Amino acid sequence: MTSTLTQDIALAEASSTRVGWRGWAALVVLMLPVLLVSVDNTVLSFALPQIALDLEPTATQQLWIIDAYPLVLASLLVTMGVLGDRFGRRRMLLIGAAGFGAVSALAAFAPSAEWLIAARAAMGVFGAMLMPSTLSLLRSIFTNRDQRRLAIAVWASAFSAGAALGPVVGGILLEHFAWGSVFLMAVPVLVPLLVLVPILVPESRDPNPGRFDAVSVALSLATMVPIVYAIKEFAVHGSESLLPAPLAVVGLLFGVLFVRRQNRLETPMLDMALFRRPTFTGSVLVNLLSVVGLVGFLYFVAQHLQLIVGLSPLEAGLALVPGLLAMIVAGIGVVPIARRVAPRIVVPAALVFSIGGYLLVAIAASTGALPLLIVAFVSLGVGIGAAETVSNELILASAPPAKAGAASAVSETAYELGAVLGTTIIGGLLAAFYRANLALPDGLPDAAADAARETLAGAVAASSSLDATLGQALRDAAASAFDAGVGVTALIGAGLIVVAAVIAMVTLGGRTKTVRLDH
Repeated sequence: MTSTLTQDIALAEASSTRVGWRGWAALVVLMLPVLLVSVDNTVLSFALPQIALDLEPTATQQLWIIDAYPLVLASLLVTMGVLGDRFGRRRMLLIGAAGFGAVSALAAFAPSAEWLIAARAAMGVFGAMLMPSTLSLLRSIFTNRDQRRLAIAVWASAFSAGAALGPVVGGILLEHFAWGSVFLMAVPVLVPLLVLVPILVPESRDPNPGRFDAVSVALSLATMVPIVYAIKEFAVHGSESLLPAPLAVVGLLFGVLFVRRQNRLETPMLDMALFRRPTFTGSVLVNLLSVVGLVGFLYFVAQHLQLIVGLSPLEAGLALVPGLLAMIVAGIGVVPIARRVAPRIVVPAALVFSIGGYLLVAIAASTGALPLLIVAFVSLGVGIGAAETVSNELILASAPPAKAGAASAVSETAYELGAVLGTTIIGGLLAAFYRANLALPDGLPDAAADAARETLAGAVAASSSLDATLGQALRDAAASAFDAGVGVTALIGAGLIVVAAVIAMVTLGGRTKTVRLDH
């Protein structure tokens, strides 16, 4: 049965007024944390070689340096989104911005890998306050559906572009400053946000939030933390570790308890009826798999360009600028198409470009051709940019305005979980293939051999302490092993995008103009 909520939302959207310059100025301000958080997901891929040389982390610590932030973020997003609905989305945004800036400054001066991992985890806590607030505030500012679709297109483009902009920003900073500069950049971004948000962005919250349910919050954390950690542990250690299976089981059991509790509550923390809508669930899955493909691509291409091709961080970042521009253009350019063509056609058609991009990577891995990698990222960017715009708009349109924070949090959780999976699964598989294909030259000292087996960066660093002939032989062996792994993981990445396209074809259906929640 269709609830009266459908009629209310349809009437509100039909009679809503179009915002003026103040609304678009608010959008510009809300893009600042989006760019910052998404840049932060990928900028470390380019800073990692310098961090590895300075702090000397192990292979596992390298992955933790990247993944601690999105892991904590993904675990807390739903909780923070619900708290924003209850206590005020603008308030959560401001608290998150202040905390994120302070912890970023601490990360910039980390004296050890352990310190940096802890700082990244703390950044995840405050980052979880930022992201659901931005998208849900757009829902309250842009009540007109056509304007909201364009605003979300800009928001999604900023999200996707930020992920690609990370290497460019990182390259510029690392060309002139130490690796800590990639964290300090948060401060000049967040200061204007703290000044302008109270002026331009109105507060919004759920007018009838119901009773706060601490048990639901605890159950959501008990669900997400073990599952995300299990995925990461399996990606790093594979079947050798005994932890992933029991952790996943524990997380799933708590997840079942969470769902059962939400279905019993009169005012649930997260409305499970949303997930019974194929459009909502399909859009979330498309988001997740698209981000896996994007972040996984950047993880291995960043290392290839710097450590094998020999580009500087700035040169490597600039090599990806065409793909960044393609992502922005596709994200905004798909808006008029999405008005006329059903999502089940638009999204799979866009993802065909991303599949082609990964297949080009598989070819480029064996040839080492830089132009092919650039073209591959352009193709990948077109697909990801368009798919993210459409899927994010569908997610937000599927939820009632009062629950925009919770719906936004689900979307952001998919993004951040995708970032974790992109680096852990694709990165973990790449590390496994690298070790399996690495044929070390004879005569290596034990310390150099151990470093080379850990990571590509370890091999490059070890080669600098050897004589010219042996050092070059080690670099060649490491490059060959790494690129062999890239070829296989690129095919796996293409397979994941194919799955996303199939999900979109099956679940996204036709154009939707109203929100329908079945109870």
